[in-house]
Amino acid sequence: MWDTVILNPMVNSLLWIYDVLGHNFGLAIIVFTALIRLVTLPLTLQQQRSTQKMQELQGTKAWQDMQKKFKGDKQKLQEEQLKLYKEVGFNPLSGCLPTVIQLPIIFGLYGAVIRALATSPAQLLELSKHLYAFIPSSIFPLNSQFLYMNLGQPERLYLPFLPNIGIPVLTVLVVISTYFQNKLMTPPSADAQGAQMTKVMALYMPLLLGYFAYTLASGLALYFVVSNLLAIVQYAGMGKGKIDFKKLLSFGGTAPQKPKR
Repeated sequence: MWDTVILNPMVNSLLWIYDVLGHNFGLAIIVFTALIRLVTLPLTLQQQRSTQKMQELQGTKAWQDMQKKFKGDKQKLQEEQLKLYKEVGFNPLSGCLPTVIQLPIIFGLYGAVIRALATSPAQLLELSKHLYAFIPSSIFPLNSQFLYMNLGQPERLYLPFLPNIGIPVLTVLVVISTYFQNKLMTPPSADAQGAQMTKVMALYMPLLLGYFAYTLASGLALYFVVSNLLAIVQYAGMGKGKIDFKKLLSFGGTAPQKPKR
């Protein structure tokens, strides 16, 4: 099931794009990432609208009054929040779907990159089990070099004056771009517990993806960076997607908004 639905389409899409682009695997990953963003654009827009609606809702007088009135009763506060969500037609889980979908894409892409870069007879035999008929055998083995990177290996930049120290440039870019993306997409929380959870997630996800970028194939790290940058561009391109740089550069929880009267 996993191979049929996720892995095989990713392997063959990457290889087809690689062949079309003149055997440049780095460009193939970038184009593939853009296509993934295009396919999931409706879900991304839903997540962004959900974030904006949540921000607007938390800025209303009804929401702020509710937080004060039921400050000492979390169960009652949650019940009233659910009522308010129902009244305004808002589903607080509607913004989570793109994040859930991203996980199988990440693992599927990693599997696709590793299999596509097969070189040994055993690896090529394993790859052949995932290929569609239209993929020409003449493209193997793939050219894994892109700029200074071997896309099948973890990325490190070695400078002439630091020949023994590899700088994980893509890992740093993954952490920074993931942090910025999460800050943009995550709505502010009006209660202390929610704000703390938001703060933890805003730090946890960049570090987790940074760990993947540092230890796994650099092709996956390239996907992370391009995907995050495209998400930020999509956000900025929305009607209300004005980027608040003060919010992006703040490391604490977002303060509750002033109520709308």
